[in-house]
Amino acid sequence: MGQFENILILLGWAVAFVALFRQLHFPPILGYLIVGMLIGPGGFAFIPKIEDLTFFAEFGVVFLMFTIGLEFSLPRLLTMRRALLGLGGIQVFLCTLVATAVGFYLGLPIKTAIIAAGALALSSTAVVAKQLSEQQELHTIHGRLVFSILLFQDLAAVLFLIIIPALAAPESVPLLSTMLWALVKGIGVTIAMAIAGQWLLRPLFHIVARARSSELFMLAVLLVVLTAAWITHELQLSMALGAFLAGLMLGETEYRHQIEIDIRPFQDVLLGLFFITVGALLRIDLLPQHWHWVVLILISLIALKTFLIMGLTKFVSKVTLQKAFRIGLILAQGGEFGFVVLTVAINNKLIDPEQSQVLVAAVVLSMIVAPFLIRYNKPISNWIFAKQTETPSEPQKSHQLAEHAAELKEHVIICGFGRVGQILSRFLEQENIPSIALDLDPIRISSSALAGEHTFYGDARRPEVLAAAGLARARMVVISFADEPAALETLQHIRALRLDVPVFVRTRNDSNLKTFQEAGATEVVPESLEASLMLASHLLLMLGIPASRILFKIRAIHADRYQNIQGFFKGSDDPLVLEDAETSRMGLDALTIPEDSFAVGRAIKEVTDPTHPIIIKVLTRGEVRFPDPDPEMIIQAGDVLVLYATPENVYRLNESILRENKITST
Repeated sequence: MGQFENILILLGWAVAFVALFRQLHFPPILGYLIVGMLIGPGGFAFIPKIEDLTFFAEFGVVFLMFTIGLEFSLPRLLTMRRALLGLGGIQVFLCTLVATAVGFYLGLPIKTAIIAAGALALSSTAVVAKQLSEQQELHTIHGRLVFSILLFQDLAAVLFLIIIPALAAPESVPLLSTMLWALVKGIGVTIAMAIAGQWLLRPLFHIVARARSSELFMLAVLLVVLTAAWITHELQLSMALGAFLAGLMLGETEYRHQIEIDIRPFQDVLLGLFFITVGALLRIDLLPQHWHWVVLILISLIALKTFLIMGLTKFVSKVTLQKAFRIGLILAQGGEFGFVVLTVAINNKLIDPEQSQVLVAAVVLSMIVAPFLIRYNKPISNWIFAKQTETPSEPQKSHQLAEHAAELKEHVIICGFGRVGQILSRFLEQENIPSIALDLDPIRISSSALAGEHTFYGDARRPEVLAAAGLARARMVVISFADEPAALETLQHIRALRLDVPVFVRTRNDSNLKTFQEAGATEVVPESLEASLMLASHLLLMLGIPASRILFKIRAIHADRYQNIQGFFKGSDDPLVLEDAETSRMGLDALTIPEDSFAVGRAIKEVTDPTHPIIIKVLTRGEVRFPDPDPEMIIQAGDVLVLYATPENVYRLNESILRENKITST
């Protein structure tokens, strides 16, 4: 089978499995890995020799490391050095040290044990980031600690890429001197790249940008990436290291975001090819011989990383034991950079292919299990620590909050001090209305407190924090954060403590409008609807509509709580609603009346079923629209009914019309 047929097979299987995994909300990486396992030599052997594709797959790693370099910032690294070196550095060192000792005890050569341990010490940024984002946990305390560890792990992967070629040196060369020489070369090329970035790359891209040619800009980016990779390869270092350094240098320029956009297609395609080749390394037909080792390494990996990271986080960050356990559980899997390290080690003949089978299988299985461990990290920790409850990490903060709030009366409590909360605070300050703000971002709290803002660290979902903020004496409460499940929980606690205080809630759109109103919100302000009203106001004003008429329309919509403009044609990007209530699932749908339909010649009221509520918002006949048509209006062939109803009721109406038509036609 030729290369063209191989590429077609790869693309076909990749499209099918990646689409399936996205539907299941699993990381696409797993889809690529399973494709490689199935079509490779150990599966159905559609591609018996995967070696022909490894050259292109290596460029996937190059572009991945380049993108990672772009996302790093030298000033950011310097400001985070304490968290990086303290928590992340010790985690990688301890996990690598313990796993190396275990591997050496089991009979692995010391070089193999070091590389295998380093690969297993790294977790999956892709899996963790996606899952925590879906669970709205990225900006929690444990979410930030998780990402400080992941950030150092990405840097540690670069360090392993420097060390691997040194470990591959002949036995006659002393190991220590070889590794030191590799580190010296790595530091030297980093300094050289930094100088080149300052004196060559920035002027080069200034010239390229003046040409206003996207093709030339793309060619310049590719030239820089591949040149940097070639230089480090010639220095007997990893190509991925050069790409990372090139990304790091270009990340300090003003062209960073455009480069990220332009390089993304190359990275995604080649990186997918890389993970397919990794999956193809796994011989499914040989796994039954080693299944006990795979299971043992899988269980040991998850247990060891969970409890090592738990103990380290508890000691370094002083969080509760339960929260430390959650951080360990979230980072217990292997990761994509582990595959990178293992692949480079295999190419340098540091790991035996048979040994790599067991390691790759264990890491793949850990990544398959990871989304479930991350998704249920809180219930698992609650079950294990049943007799404990997570206490605030800084109890003195609650004490300071209570002391400050004790002096306030008729104040406004702002839950969430992001952009919306800060703008509200400024308006209140201009009117001399006292306010107090609660937020969970320690950096934002510390900087705003230094500026004299009345902000305090506290979770507004906790009744004791609301009480400490003086809810009993508050004039009003505003829930300004965008996390709607958390906002609903906060609203419910507020109403449990006090029924008479007005509560304003910010939401992204109207999908959960009724849910918040039924939970006791005084006013709900959907961002998308307010933005639409503002745009409509400007549009009508520029079209010559009198301002008084526009203001009347806006006031009528507000007075009716957006009922006049409720109902939209739903798309795939519409958010899920908080509850499965019938009203929250209603949306707009269009139904065309065919010529032989039962509805033709009948009034609207004869077609609709009062037991299944359906609102006909508009009847369109040719180019004429009839908003809120009269129930007595006669339906004609070709009419389009715009229905506001649940999907089930739309389906029932459609089926009813078709069924009745069949009966009358017979």
